[in-house]
Amino acid sequence: MDAPVTPPPTQTAVEAEAHLRSILATVPDAMVVIDEAGSILSFSAAAEKMFGYSEAEVVGRNVKMLMPNPDRDRHDQYLRNYLTTGKRKIIGIGRVTTALHRDGNTFPIELAIGEAWSGNKRIFTGFIRDLTERQETLLRLQDLQSELAHVGRVSEMGTLASSLAHELNQPLTAVASYCESARDLLFVQPDDETLAMVREAMDEAAKQAVRAGQIVRRLRDFMSHGETERQVESLQRLINEANALALVGSREHGIDVQLILDPGADLVFVDRIQVQQVVVNLIRNAIDAMIDSPVRSLSIRTERGHEGFVEVTIEDTGAGISPTVAPQLFQPFVTSKANGMGIGLSICRTIVQAHGGRIWAEPAKAQGTAFHFTLPTGEAKS
Repeated sequence: MDAPVTPPPTQTAVEAEAHLRSILATVPDAMVVIDEAGSILSFSAAAEKMFGYSEAEVVGRNVKMLMPNPDRDRHDQYLRNYLTTGKRKIIGIGRVTTALHRDGNTFPIELAIGEAWSGNKRIFTGFIRDLTERQETLLRLQDLQSELAHVGRVSEMGTLASSLAHELNQPLTAVASYCESARDLLFVQPDDETLAMVREAMDEAAKQAVRAGQIVRRLRDFMSHGETERQVESLQRLINEANALALVGSREHGIDVQLILDPGADLVFVDRIQVQQVVVNLIRNAIDAMIDSPVRSLSIRTERGHEGFVEVTIEDTGAGISPTVAPQLFQPFVTSKANGMGIGLSICRTIVQAHGGRIWAEPAKAQGTAFHFTLPTGEAKS
């Protein structure tokens, strides 16, 4: 007769606690466990290092303390909506967003959330990866790519200049010739026949001038047109991701960032990468403008614009725009930066206008500059 099989011993509560502690101490990504009310139950060693809090300081407190606005103000409602409807927006999906350090500065993170049951209680586990180092590497690669692209543009501009000179030489020579002929005819006492010849010469000069303008316009269209991939996007997510990227390396500057994003103006029909390029450019310009400012506050707002459009505002508290630069701010090769190329805002304008919107700047109410741009709403296409 076989001996009875002895079942393996069940794990005691003390052993389970020790097992959990070993995980929290060694897991490389920050791990935060919360209950259904949003209260923090566990806080890993990596989370302590990432956020600057000890576990004892955060356990029992609402996890929204680790979030900047607007997520901080909306987190409890997000959680209630999920518990009521069961509709997942983040759980099991993950996203790139920003987190709030103990010192008040924000930093980019990749957030993944899992859900489980502990007895009859539901818990949520967040795995958080600091993207600062990754984004800095990405920025360095982008800078290198920009330098290479600049070398390519210089070469292309040389070829373009040669083509442009060749194309424009004929109509401009004709304009000069017709104008000189008309001038010579008017030196003598003009009769009816002479005046008719002058009128004909000026008509021909005008036609050649129009031809020259068409050549320039055709070349400009050739340079600016390109295939884009537009679809309905969440403007809030687009801005959160761009903001996380743009803020890389700015923690030491103590930038206070406020996001005031209207949920009723969230859907836009855009090329996500192109519009994020605009947002990143404007945010980094704002950061540069505030480096020497005693107040460093960055505000990013969205609201409904005129019919069919959403308006985005990026406002800083820097020194403002020089009156000599302001009139030609969006022209290429115009910059107030010592090492700037002066093409960033020009590219922003090209992208926004290609989407059917417009971009402009004005002095902020207190100090600094407010940049505004509009994008087509995606409501009709969703």
